[in-house]
Formats: sequence, C-alpha cells, structure tokens
Amino acid sequence: MLKIAIATATALLAIAPLAHASSDAAWNALYAKSNGTCIGQSRMVSPEATAPVVFDDATAKVAVLLREKNPKTKKLVNVICLYDKKSGKASIAEYRWLGQ
Repeated sequence: MLKIAIATATALLAIAPLAHASSDAAWNALYAKSNGTCIGQSRMVSPEATAPVVFDDATAKVAVLLREKNPKTKKLVNVICLYDKKSGKASIAEYRWLGQ
C-alpha cells in the first residue's frame, strides 16, 4: 500500500511542471495580438492602452481598455475591447465612468 502511495506521489510530482502556464513568449504573443486587434478595430490613431486583462479559460477573453482624445471635439474617448482568444475576433464598446 505504501509503495503504491509513493509511486502515485512520485508520478504526480513528475508531471506537475507540465501544468504550468504558457511561456513568456506565448503570453507576449497573445498580448501583442489582442492589443493589435483591439487598436485596429477601435479606429483610434494613437490610443493609450492598458495592459491586457486575461480572463480564465472558461471565458477565453482578454480585455483591453483604450483611450484617446478626439482630435475634433477634444473630449477623451474611452473604449473597452474584448478579444476572443479562440476566434481571434474583438468587440469594441465605448464606455463612460458613472457621474461623468
């Protein structure tokens, strides 16, 4: 019984490194793809962007907040972009803070 428990524990510890998250290169590629897609779809010229917010795999979304001062109206425009990791498509919506 003890041998089985030790063998099971050893096997689990051996495969544990395989359960780690993707490499830094994979994360950077995801961030670049989500930022590029979001900025392109926003039609903003040179927006300021937040770092991507990655949701869990069940959601499979990455959120990026973008803002830019409208050159015509001089008002700050805020948009949120939801990038779908599975399809590679993004949805854009303008948002305002409550009370503003």
